[in-house]
Amino acid sequence: MTSEQAAKPLFSYRKYWAQRFGTAPFLPMSRAEMEALGWDSCDVILVTGDAYIDHPSFGMAIIGRLLEAQGFRVGLIAQPDWKNAEAFKQLGKPNLFFGVTAGNMDSMVNRYTSDRRLRHNDNYTPHGEGGKRPDRAVIVYAQRCREAYPETPIVVGGIEASLRRIAHYDYWSDKIRRSILLDSKADLLLYGNAERALVEVAHRLAKKGLAQDFSDIRGLAILRDATPEGVVEAHAEDLDGDEGIHVKGDKVVVRLPSYEQVVAEPESYARASRVLHKESNPGNARPLIQRHGDKEIWLTAPPIPLTTPEMDGVYGLPYARAPHPSYGTAKIPAWEMIRHSVTIMRGCFGGCSFCSITEHEGRIIQSRSQGSILKEIEEIRDKTEGFTGIISDIGGPTANMYRMACKDKATESVCRRLSCVFPDVCKNLNTSHDALIDLYKKAREIRGVKKVFVASGVRYDLAVKSPAYVRELVAHHVGGYLKIAPEHTEEGPLAKMMKPGIGAYDRFKTLFDKAAREAGKEYYLIPYFIAAHPGTSDEDMMNLALWLKRNNYRADQVQTFLPSPMALATAMYHSGFNPLKPVRHGASEKVSAIKGLRQRRLHKAFLRYHDPENWPLLREALKAMGRADLIGSGKKHLVPPWQPAGMGCKGESRRPKSPQGARNAQARKFLTKGVFPA
Repeated sequence: MTSEQAAKPLFSYRKYWAQRFGTAPFLPMSRAEMEALGWDSCDVILVTGDAYIDHPSFGMAIIGRLLEAQGFRVGLIAQPDWKNAEAFKQLGKPNLFFGVTAGNMDSMVNRYTSDRRLRHNDNYTPHGEGGKRPDRAVIVYAQRCREAYPETPIVVGGIEASLRRIAHYDYWSDKIRRSILLDSKADLLLYGNAERALVEVAHRLAKKGLAQDFSDIRGLAILRDATPEGVVEAHAEDLDGDEGIHVKGDKVVVRLPSYEQVVAEPESYARASRVLHKESNPGNARPLIQRHGDKEIWLTAPPIPLTTPEMDGVYGLPYARAPHPSYGTAKIPAWEMIRHSVTIMRGCFGGCSFCSITEHEGRIIQSRSQGSILKEIEEIRDKTEGFTGIISDIGGPTANMYRMACKDKATESVCRRLSCVFPDVCKNLNTSHDALIDLYKKAREIRGVKKVFVASGVRYDLAVKSPAYVRELVAHHVGGYLKIAPEHTEEGPLAKMMKPGIGAYDRFKTLFDKAAREAGKEYYLIPYFIAAHPGTSDEDMMNLALWLKRNNYRADQVQTFLPSPMALATAMYHSGFNPLKPVRHGASEKVSAIKGLRQRRLHKAFLRYHDPENWPLLREALKAMGRADLIGSGKKHLVPPWQPAGMGCKGESRRPKSPQGARNAQARKFLTKGVFPA
């Protein structure tokens, strides 16, 4: 029996008795709304760092409506004042549990830049106002829930909890922090796509409360005093080869290096990161345990992905598809961005080392049916205010992994690859774009739909496998530009990122440009690049800058590597070792990390070689690198020897008149919002 067959269907549970109250137009956020629904209490109260928008692009809406569909009365506390516990009592005491999340984004990533500077806006808040959620929101909210009602169970989840489920490097404090389950003092932690675990936990809590064993539920983190009898431990130090574990049996668990060990030994941190990622396939992953002092953090095996009917059920719940009425006419930027977009799938098998999607959503693609997607587009047309016939995006974590999967389930169930497309596209991966092409065609044929855009990032190493997909994309679904993410041009950093070589980008660009000419369109690619990624040298960034100049690109918005919790690249950044390769004591591959502010600024400056503010820094660096030959006013030079008055660190002199300036004015610059003449 496969793991999918063993999973209990999501909507097969006997509904809780409170189903008699029916469906709420919005999940209540006040006592008055509860009374209008005839409720005297809530069974579950969800606490979130985002404004409440009842739409399937927002995690709390999905969780709330799913629990409602199971028969529970669900209330919601959005962006509460966390200074004391009073705001957490506004709906009364929940009968079953508090569910706590930071929101759609990690609260630290949401609030701070990659340079640790405070952001002054928050796209998930009315008017985009910043400061409406605390740092480390899961910990703060959970503690306030505990203060409000000490005996009520607390379940934490969402991306912030998910990516902090074991001991993890925290970029903002520059230290290893304990599992968030300990610091939040929650009772249970749900990680990954948590629908299955959440429904099972809710029904069990309704029957017996916390006094029961939850360790058979997948996608869960719990605290234990000791390892249960009969369990066979395999130690991370003994299974670092690519072949995996030699210890066999139904009760095998993998012991990660302890919290104290990963704090003391960076190499142990890299080993723990590698093993955690190797143990991520639901088909063969074993539970993980990690000691924190006198407690054991126990991670059950990853959740079983949702089937297509289950995905359809989740996205077909009775969402109001609007912000809660209490916000009035306030603009919520995240809502304005996605209100006319459609999510068609979850997960990503790309495995990019700097990205957290795979750690959270998994490698196995979970796709909705064509009928479910087309029905949602019709609902947008009929129900969403301000619809003008434009679907702003039809995609997911990537634009073009819809319905892609391993050709053989047996092979998939034993695979331990970190990526299905690196270093090359796996021969066992079905890369057909036919289902996606057909979906695009059906979507644009819907009455009242004028245009269906693809705004999600296209995985170009997959797209080149289907010239027909590229033609369809360019002819009908591109609005002047297309986002694409080669991330770098040099093999050194690309290998650490687990990204394909720049040759794959070149092949895609050739197909894209040809399709644009055939369609009679003038379209541009917007390539995204990362500065200061682990394993990147100053020379790598210089070569990337030269590539940008040769290709007449000017980056207007660039990203500097941000070490998010639990990412493989974060393990490189913190430990100095490469978890993509076996991590063995004294024989691990070392990786350089760009940590100093000056060097991070330099790497970012290379991406913006055209900005006069960066020229003094670049000139100084080029001289130190022995590449002063790149300083000059010719086409092959990277930066000029002169400085516009009042610009840059020194503001050296005025720019001389030169016909070179006219030529440079024709260069393209790329932004997140489009491509325009410079």
